[in-house]
Amino acid sequence: MAKEELPGVLILDIGGTHGVLENIAALLRKHFHLITMKEFLESKEEMSKKIQSVFVFECRPTIDRELLESLPNLKVIGNSGVGVDHLDLKMISSFGVKVTNTPHAVADSTADIGMALMLASARRLVEGNVLNFSG
Repeated sequence: MAKEELPGVLILDIGGTHGVLENIAALLRKHFHLITMKEFLESKEEMSKKIQSVFVFECRPTIDRELLESLPNLKVIGNSGVGVDHLDLKMISSFGVKVTNTPHAVADSTADIGMALMLASARRLVEGNVLNFSG
């Protein structure tokens, strides 16, 4: 499929402080024509018609009424995290746009960290480490 035939996905940026990680961008490129927020704002009229999805990474880009009104072909907002509390689901659905997320993506990692913290607390590992190196 040619680049222009792929559905457009709006992302904040690639790399940098708040952009999509390079490896995630590479995966997205297999299925989407990536459009950064900068590219979108530079040629809003042309790009707005191409964008069918927004990929929200670390709560960015911000999804507000103005953005939704400027994307007439938007079908879905994909959130890369578990929670969607940073998204106004009622407002988004009023535009006929679906929202997805990754509810179980970090469940195992969260459980592992929780267990590690409980074991470290029970065995006083942090205190022992401080004593070990303070002396």
